[in-house]
Amino acid sequence: MKVLVSGASVAGPSVALWLGRAGHDVTVVEIAPALRQGGYAVDFRGEVFTTVLERMGVLEDLRSLQTGGNAMRFVDESGRKLMRLPAEFAGGELEVLRADLSRVLYEHSREQATYRFGDSIANLAEHADGVDVRFESGIEETYDLVIGADGMHSVVRRLAWPAEQVVERHLDYYVAGWEVPNTLGISGDTLMYNVPGKLASVGADRRDPALAQTLFVFKSPELEYNRRDLDQQKAILLEQFSGLGWHVPELLEALPAATELYFDSISRVRVDRWSTDRIVLLGDAGYGATFGALGTGTAVVGAYVLAGELAQGDLRTAFDRYEERLRKAVSKTQDGSRSGQFMAPATRFGIAARNKILDRPFFLNQMLKMAQNMSELVELPTYSAQQGEFVQE
Repeated sequence: MKVLVSGASVAGPSVALWLGRAGHDVTVVEIAPALRQGGYAVDFRGEVFTTVLERMGVLEDLRSLQTGGNAMRFVDESGRKLMRLPAEFAGGELEVLRADLSRVLYEHSREQATYRFGDSIANLAEHADGVDVRFESGIEETYDLVIGADGMHSVVRRLAWPAEQVVERHLDYYVAGWEVPNTLGISGDTLMYNVPGKLASVGADRRDPALAQTLFVFKSPELEYNRRDLDQQKAILLEQFSGLGWHVPELLEALPAATELYFDSISRVRVDRWSTDRIVLLGDAGYGATFGALGTGTAVVGAYVLAGELAQGDLRTAFDRYEERLRKAVSKTQDGSRSGQFMAPATRFGIAARNKILDRPFFLNQMLKMAQNMSELVELPTYSAQQGEFVQE
């Protein structure tokens, strides 16, 4: 088949790798001019996720790049420790920088797929023989299959799904992160500072000790802003965090000069059905939550299952089996996506209660077990490659 994949972050290169190996003609289109370089980390927990990475042939590359995770030390305004979470709480069994993960997936898939950066889908017209696609660049092509792997704010979903079939729920928080010079000499633990409804944190950059990475979270009703306007997003952050103590003023000083900024709402998206006749959603585009819901691992597993089922028969049957295998599991992980409330409780009482509870080994171990159990919700099929195709065993 001639396949178009929208999005070159994690889900897109993952499915391109599998489909390219199976002999399909795959093009990946990405609106960014190059691979994104955000420095925040993502983690994989449990046998299901690591098994898929191993079958992809990327596990050892990722292990050579793993950060090892950072312990999270919550502090007061003077820097005094209030509570500390061990590295395995945030880092899982395998933690890597998202930029490194994207790069490894791209390098392993680019021999099997064509990448087109700096372009995006402008229009989709589905018909019996394919999907006519017009790109923002003006190029027009027809594909047998279009895969929307373009994240929470999916262009494919917006163009191909009626609004009444999509539920996008804002979960009352926003998250942001950017790179700063490590003038504070941060090493070891990631430092985290709370006031009600807000979190400011900074941790050392594992690639370059002269740099550090921030993570800011704040509680807010849904905001209207241009997702491509970095200056507008920076202004929102400066307004939200101005006047706070600790190291917040120094971290904000580096914000105007930041050339890359991750800024998004903490949200959840649910779609009645993940596919039409020739268009299918993958990862956050179909079943995403901004963070805290195993989204990265789920996207990798979803790509594996989608590609494997596509090799078994016609598109309709493949789409149905793909959704049947994953729908229940991803619904449960999405229900756990309350990371904003955990990172930035809305009241002083909530902050104190979180710190007190998680400072006890029993409750901490229970949360670690819960995260592990969530990663085992998918019953992983085994597909083997024979003569360029997947055959389910």
